[in-house]
Amino acid sequence: MKAFTYERPTSPTAAAAAAAANPSARFIAGGTNLLDLMKLQIEVPTHLIDVNGLGFDRIEPTADGGLRIGALVRNTELAADARVRRDYGVLSRALLAGASGQLRNQATTAGNLLQRTRCPYFYDTAMPCNKRQPGAGCAAIGGYSRQLAVVGSSDACIATHPSDMAVGMRALDATVETVRPDGARRTIPIADFHRLPGDTPHIETALERGELITAVTLPKPVGGKQVYRKVRDRASYAFALVSVALVMKPDGTGAVAMGGVAHKPWRLPEADAALPQGAKASTARLLAGARTTPENAYKVQLAERTLAAAMRQAKEQA
Repeated sequence: MKAFTYERPTSPTAAAAAAAANPSARFIAGGTNLLDLMKLQIEVPTHLIDVNGLGFDRIEPTADGGLRIGALVRNTELAADARVRRDYGVLSRALLAGASGQLRNQATTAGNLLQRTRCPYFYDTAMPCNKRQPGAGCAAIGGYSRQLAVVGSSDACIATHPSDMAVGMRALDATVETVRPDGARRTIPIADFHRLPGDTPHIETALERGELITAVTLPKPVGGKQVYRKVRDRASYAFALVSVALVMKPDGTGAVAMGGVAHKPWRLPEADAALPQGAKASTARLLAGARTTPENAYKVQLAERTLAAAMRQAKEQA
């Protein structure tokens, strides 16, 4: 690990300003992803800005009946919150499907959204990776790709986003709240928060330099049955090959988001609209234009089967 300096700002604006002033600075809270990347020298910040003292650790109701989740709320606390379990079950289940109990005790809401890909070539500093070093090339294209993206990829990157929580939040139409270095506040729909790789896979979110996440807001509960299903190589502590976050209303309409298939949590309006026609029709729209490799082509059929299983589960709960 490279040497770094450290500070604990006393306000969100001060934290954002400190990050904006130093391009090599990084925010740190739980550190469950950043510290690993620093040890491998994939991330080499010269300055860490500890945001744990900024008070973003509460879950509060909003005026319109939703919930505002502070950026520093730990994953364990969020999954166990009675309001989340009752009204946003898909989020609670997604959180519990991720990582291990020890990691969930430390990992934060904002950090979960911002965790970086687990593509093996991103983690191997001996291999070229456009996400790690822009312009270096992508060793995954033409390489080992069993776990990688089948939609939303580009000629520069076929990595997937690893978060379970973000997939649940995408199905719920969450909104990300931020503060900029000048103190201005901004709200970003989660649909627009994570970027597709295009020619710049190293730019992973819509955040600007120095911009700090302060909270995530969930809208008023929509009701219906909520299911999160995750298919992985082992029963725990493994990232999704395919995951499905499903919100199903009694009339068969609803929302579906998938993980493990794209560079971001994957949801399309036309796939939501096709849910009453069944899993095959919805998946066909969700994965339309899939660009597969011989190693990850199985994900198309696996996605359909996982959505079908989630829909059966929702109907059984009903």
